[in-house]
Amino acid sequence: MFGIVGIDHIVLRSREPASLIAFYRDVLGCSLERQVDALGLVQLRAGSALIDIVDAAGEIGRSGGAAPGREGHNLDHLCLRVDPFEPAAIAQHLRAHGVEPSEPERRYGAEGYGASIYIEDPEGNKVELKGPPEA
Repeated sequence: MFGIVGIDHIVLRSREPASLIAFYRDVLGCSLERQVDALGLVQLRAGSALIDIVDAAGEIGRSGGAAPGREGHNLDHLCLRVDPFEPAAIAQHLRAHGVEPSEPERRYGAEGYGASIYIEDPEGNKVELKGPPEA
């Protein structure tokens, strides 16, 4: 038998990879891990996990059908655990990048209940920024 340790990576299919890469790199602070141009793949480091961005028109992306849009998404949302979690500072940073955050709310996650904020990336994917669990 085996046990789940955590999320290794997620894959986002993109209509405009450059804007999505810039969002996760410049706004959320992920770093470029690897790029495979022949496949239309960019991998960004998000803590211990990766966020893979594939061009919907590229080799990998074409296998997933139509590109994502407001009418249909490839996932409901992804949740990134952030530290420190200071809602006012996070909101100020996001707004400086043209991203409007939700109000912080108490939500349940992998570590239990704690505050989180929702935002959207440039292609309408919902991203949850999750703080530490309640004491």
